[in-house]
Amino acid sequence: MKNNSLYKGTLQNIILKLLAKEVKMYGYQMTQRAKKLTEGELEMTEGALYPLLHKLEGDGIITSEVKKINGRERKYYLLTEKGKRQQAAQEDEMRSYLFNLKTIFDI
Repeated sequence: MKNNSLYKGTLQNIILKLLAKEVKMYGYQMTQRAKKLTEGELEMTEGALYPLLHKLEGDGIITSEVKKINGRERKYYLLTEKGKRQQAAQEDEMRSYLFNLKTIFDI
């Protein structure tokens, strides 16, 4: 990630939100979508992204499917039902957190 360690604590929330919005994505697609949405501020590295994707898959939060695209295999990630519930709960938590930060910093 680009010189901003604040994103590290929210990477899971970011991944789950991207999957909730896009339905299914492959890893590189997630990195590029996050980068585009943040106008280049958030650059997820493979070293940060893939271990988290594997952990989420192991925890049953996401699942994956491999598809052959132009002769290459591509692994797509999707939220499970458990993941959809967790994403919604984490989004509520994040909105509350951001509201409180805004309140504190707008004093």
